[in-house]
Amino acid sequence: MRKKLFLFAVLVFALSVIFPTKTFSQNNALKGRWLGTLNISGIELHLVFNVTEKAGKYNVTMDSPDQGVKGIQVNKVTYANNKVRFDVASVNGFFEGEINKGRNKITGKWKQGANKLPIVLEKTDKEYKLDRPQEPKKPFPYISEDVTFKNNKDGITLAGTLTLPKGKGPFTAVVLITGSGPQNRDEEILGHKPFLVISDYLTRNGIAVLRYDDRGIGKSEGEFPKATSLDFAEDVFSAVQYLETRKEINPKKIGLIGHSEGGLIAPMVAVRTNDVAFIVLLAGPGLPGSELITLQAELISRANGENEKNIKLGKDFNTKVFNEINTQTDNAELKITLDKMFSNFYDGLSKDEKEKTGSKKSFMLKSKTLLSPWFRYFLKYDPRPTLEKVKCPVLALNGGKDLQVPAKEDLMEIEKALKKGGNKNYKIVMLPGLNHLFQTAKTGSPSEYSKITETFSPKALKIIKNWILKVTQ
Repeated sequence: MRKKLFLFAVLVFALSVIFPTKTFSQNNALKGRWLGTLNISGIELHLVFNVTEKAGKYNVTMDSPDQGVKGIQVNKVTYANNKVRFDVASVNGFFEGEINKGRNKITGKWKQGANKLPIVLEKTDKEYKLDRPQEPKKPFPYISEDVTFKNNKDGITLAGTLTLPKGKGPFTAVVLITGSGPQNRDEEILGHKPFLVISDYLTRNGIAVLRYDDRGIGKSEGEFPKATSLDFAEDVFSAVQYLETRKEINPKKIGLIGHSEGGLIAPMVAVRTNDVAFIVLLAGPGLPGSELITLQAELISRANGENEKNIKLGKDFNTKVFNEINTQTDNAELKITLDKMFSNFYDGLSKDEKEKTGSKKSFMLKSKTLLSPWFRYFLKYDPRPTLEKVKCPVLALNGGKDLQVPAKEDLMEIEKALKKGGNKNYKIVMLPGLNHLFQTAKTGSPSEYSKITETFSPKALKIIKNWILKVTQ
């Protein structure tokens, strides 16, 4: 379910690290803008190296446009005998390649940790820009205010943006809850800013919106790596309490909109307090984490053209790994067990399968993610008992092509839980043709996310807006 398990997720946090470049240039061959594309499990990520030269010294910065990251300082440049190397210490990575005779192409590899990915950089005069027609531009026809609020239980301050309709309040309001992985207030992913689009649309239609950076991300305090869904629920509860202090907000009409893991967190908060008037689940999980991740991996592998034999092999391996995680309580012992399982699995692959999987070192590193507090909590958590306790109105939306939180299985479990708990004020909607990000998609595979210009389906936006206005009238 994690949407940001991409190689470059670490880049988002590297902007504050600045390194001077001291390597002397041989000539001006490197000067200019160099653009290349990484392919990570079918997902395309563009890299741009910007090279300037002054007084015999190169200065190079790196951009990752699909992640909204610009100006990462390259701290060391090596250029000799047509060999080029850019070291980026802040992300523990470097590019190494060979420049051609025409001095307009550098063929090489990007190396980050244990990963080595081929990439060709081509010289270009044009600035690489993403086509995102839905992204709103200033000036906005509403009030947009940067705010902070306190999570008193954990002693951290969270930072976000509150958008308020113009005119007389008090207004209906929503708190937006991001999906899994480190997310900023716009839930920015692969050049898309879905929460910016949602907040703009709802605020233009009379609904106030609070969106904020996850703890430890952007301008928010806290430590993201140590947090679980339960900790994030505490942040959401603090956001609701903050909205109740604002005179522009109707305290009886504050709701939650959660996407992906955010749709798991929203019910946690709704059953804790009567101050939540409604919740909207955007691809919110209705299945236990272990079942959901297993199903997700199967569907994405199939959409990416994997054969059924390998799909079953992966499914069986995941099941064994998850069983170990759910039964072992000691992290040190679990690490030893997982290392052995991952090593044996890799050694059993054919030569072609190993080439497709990557190096053993990079494969072994995947087990570290499974030991994180977040993953261990999510894997065991069953959202259905909590959904049974939700008494406020619920809107549950899923895209028909969602491969991360599959719509049919997910919505069925959500509805069963709500019915079992006696909640009669709910609406379940499956939207054909939409993926996990609620984009109009062809296959639903994550490999499409960055290529689609649509950020969030207008049809889905209208359903959300109309339903909120109806239940709060």
